[in-house]
Amino acid sequence: MEYRQLGHSGVRVSVVGLGANRFGSAEVPQAEVNRIVDASLDRGINFIDTADVYNEGASEETLGQALNGRMDQVVLATKFSFPRKTSANSWGASRYHMFEAVDQSLRRLRTERIGLYYCHRWDETTPIEETLRGLDDLIHMGKIGYIGASAYASWQLAHANVLAELKGWSRFVVLQSEYNMLKREVESEILPYCRAHKVGFVPYYPLAGGFLTGKYEMGKPPPAGSRGESARAVQELMIEKNYNDVMKLSAWAKAHGRGVNELAQAWLLAQPSVCSVITGAKRVEHVTSNVKAADWILSADQMKEIDAILRPRTN
Repeated sequence: MEYRQLGHSGVRVSVVGLGANRFGSAEVPQAEVNRIVDASLDRGINFIDTADVYNEGASEETLGQALNGRMDQVVLATKFSFPRKTSANSWGASRYHMFEAVDQSLRRLRTERIGLYYCHRWDETTPIEETLRGLDDLIHMGKIGYIGASAYASWQLAHANVLAELKGWSRFVVLQSEYNMLKREVESEILPYCRAHKVGFVPYYPLAGGFLTGKYEMGKPPPAGSRGESARAVQELMIEKNYNDVMKLSAWAKAHGRGVNELAQAWLLAQPSVCSVITGAKRVEHVTSNVKAADWILSADQMKEIDAILRPRTN
């Protein structure tokens, strides 16, 4: 397993991480979470990603149990502030909600400190000064180690980090946003900013909700139980060009003795500023398959061949 710096921080994370967004659901109960976590640690994965809203906290709870006594082996990331509004202060990036949210996450995770704490979404109702000062206080209190942002626009991330630097507060060391072979909007502004200011980048939906595994076929209904049955983000990808691109990418990967899911992750790891690719897993087999991408280093010529397949999209 290769390890990279988490942005401009001193901590190192595995280039293939484990996404826990399905943990604690009916399809991924505690026993399966235990097996997945064991398999991940055995294969060198030390970067695990969850959030307080995943399955209403059950993801954190099952991770806390699976990692009990082994939290020192991982850099555990969780998130707060997603705008799921169940009461007046149950959401957002205010100091009030932040302090409540972090204590609840620590309790569910059975730990005294969270390695990386993400602001899950930008909150236009809360001054960014309040958010940054609150996060900096949590670091000084020893409750979190580093801070990250999720799905921020480039101007939001730039504004926040310049303000933090001026005030002497902790800066966001990493940004997590959607990025994959079929969704490349971050290449215009986000990734150039991250490269210029040494902010790590962690793609989410690296397999495009499963579209880049080749399991969706044009003219056929989505497999039972897949995201394609209900997730709008996946259904929007179901156009002829994407089906054709995935077919060509699958053939290219097969010619190199690999799966298209490995190619999708190896391609992301070849992009500047990407420090880890977080991929969800519902079974141990998913971990075994995903981790194969860690040792596939694409050459410059191979990247050109892949770009030739995707070029109409990049133009």
